[in-house]
Amino acid sequence: MKYRALPIGISDFAEMIQKEFYYVDKTPMIQELLDSKAKVTLFTRPRRFGKTLNMSMLKYYFEDDRDWHGNRRDWSYLFDGLKIMEAGESYLAHRGQYPVIYLTFKDSKRESFARSYLEMERVLAEEFGRHDFILEHPELEKNKEKYLQLMRRQGSQNDYETSILFLAQCLEIYYRKKTIVLIDEYDVPLENAFSCGFYNEMINFIRALFESGLKDNTSLGFAAITGCLRVSKESIFTGLNNLNIVSIRNERYGEYFGFRVDEVQQMCHYYDMDHVYETVKDWYDGYTFGQTDIYNPWSVIQYLFDAQANQNWLPMSYWANTSSNSIVRTLVDRADDEDREKIETLLAGGSIEIQIHEDITYKEIYDEGDNLWNFMFFTGYFRKVREWIEEEIIYAKLTIPNREVRYIFNQKIQKWFHEKLKGRDMYPLHHAVIEKDCAVMTEEINDIFEETISYMDQNEYYYHGMMAGLLTGIKGYTIRSNREGGKGRSDLLVKPIRRSREAFVIEFKTTKDFDELDQKADEAIQQIVDRQYEVELRNDGYKYISYYGIAFCGKECVVHCKPYI
Repeated sequence: MKYRALPIGISDFAEMIQKEFYYVDKTPMIQELLDSKAKVTLFTRPRRFGKTLNMSMLKYYFEDDRDWHGNRRDWSYLFDGLKIMEAGESYLAHRGQYPVIYLTFKDSKRESFARSYLEMERVLAEEFGRHDFILEHPELEKNKEKYLQLMRRQGSQNDYETSILFLAQCLEIYYRKKTIVLIDEYDVPLENAFSCGFYNEMINFIRALFESGLKDNTSLGFAAITGCLRVSKESIFTGLNNLNIVSIRNERYGEYFGFRVDEVQQMCHYYDMDHVYETVKDWYDGYTFGQTDIYNPWSVIQYLFDAQANQNWLPMSYWANTSSNSIVRTLVDRADDEDREKIETLLAGGSIEIQIHEDITYKEIYDEGDNLWNFMFFTGYFRKVREWIEEEIIYAKLTIPNREVRYIFNQKIQKWFHEKLKGRDMYPLHHAVIEKDCAVMTEEINDIFEETISYMDQNEYYYHGMMAGLLTGIKGYTIRSNREGGKGRSDLLVKPIRRSREAFVIEFKTTKDFDELDQKADEAIQQIVDRQYEVELRNDGYKYISYYGIAFCGKECVVHCKPYI
């Protein structure tokens, strides 16, 4: 059987259908959008959840598309066999009937306002070029000069601020119908501007563009907008009384961005890969949009694509590679004791509670309160378990949705921890190890752990990795991890370059009872003795070998030592 190709990176609906890629049918969204009768609908979803593909679908369904001669191009065949064709004649009557302004700002990331503005100017100018056939209409003669200036990128900033309005007016004259406006990834320029330091300039431009194009536009039929974040406090959407905001909390449209459970099961079955479904679920499921259980579509497709070629392919965090995920690092860097405790709770599989702020702005992300947590929730880093209201305030219980996102947290926290260690004076700890000063070792290790964030289960493996990092760099010594000893493996060996010096065997134990720390440290030393972990060192010619037993309970430890005799 020849399978349909998986759509890696395909965001154009026509290409998806024409080249017969595997398509998860989201066309019922068209019916729901028509039923809503909202003048302007804002869809907020995390990145890589199919926003651009859905906007492209809307364009091909509604647009009365023309070539440069003004001849109609019929795209209705793209929808043959899809669910929207079963909706009824009242919905099918809208196919190919309207002028459409289609803009995507997903690539409008530049290091300055001037360059970002030029990129947005290019997007707007190209849309004028796409419709330039309308200039043949005699009633547009008076608008022709301004139209050509905007198309040729010769207009002023003020001209481009009103360009959506102007183009819609021109299209209405030509078509004698109201215009549909589709704007994809509207907030990418805002997020970029905030990161690069020209936020106020960008917000002023977008506000003017949207106010004229969406609020004061009598030529507007309806508009659909996508982005990651609702930013109504910016006054971008102020005055749009019929604005319909559809966030991940809303019941409406819950199934159209991302894949439902049954859609993922069908996809796995189609490719004869039912055996990987549980892996896909473990790594890429876990989102809840409204009441709908949703998988990350980008990661599901990427994983199945790789697993097709290699049946032993291991899952990975594909979503991590779609951006810097710098917001996680920001959370870690700015975390106080309370935030660190929340992060550790989440990484341990627990949940946290936050107050919901759905209309935060990029400028407010780092303000006090739950704004940063809210930003991460609405952009896909957390799953809502439940929500409730107390005295007019909405609260939500959040968890990490899946192993893919947990991996992102782990990687960012590990990198943060290692960078933190580089800036710390490790001499007191290293000197204490060589001098067998258990009191100083205990104090230094506890001080370090108090400042860290536990990024995995606090088992012996976790502490083993942490301690290997802490002890690496002792001058004149090498660290050997998990080496075979006499009757098993020691945790760490600290080996001097000169064999005449003292070497060390270190064993770790964990406990959930603080009162057992001393006992566990002694047990660790006894294990070294009983299992002859020093054999490797003896065989390497070391005569002086001491033993360390280190017991951990949470972020506290006790160090015991058995000096060589």
